[in-house]
Amino acid sequence: MKKGDILVAVVVLLLAGALYGTGLLRPSQAGAVAVIYVDGVEVHRLPLSVDGRWRLETAQGYNEIVVENGTVLVEEADCRDGICVNHAPVSLEKESIVCLPHKMVIEVEGGEEGVDAVVQ
Repeated sequence: MKKGDILVAVVVLLLAGALYGTGLLRPSQAGAVAVIYVDGVEVHRLPLSVDGRWRLETAQGYNEIVVENGTVLVEEADCRDGICVNHAPVSLEKESIVCLPHKMVIEVEGGEEGVDAVVQ
């Protein structure tokens, strides 16, 4: 192998790593859906492949839900504790965001499975 061949291989690997890191080469999660439940009843299914904003109104208050870049999050809510707003965006299978005051749960279905492990 010549020096030029090695240089080309290194450049290709660096480019592939950069594209993967930016999300352009990651496998898509086209089937991932955020399922929204209120008081245990399914009220919406939002595909994570379509960016958008939704306002969920319940008898207890409202939640502003945002789907962006394959993740879902609660951007704003009028609940007293705000735990749902402070929760990190979710995108992996069975991850969820819960707003107890509004009896709302957002759960991801059909997404990539996360790692569930204990390290000692």
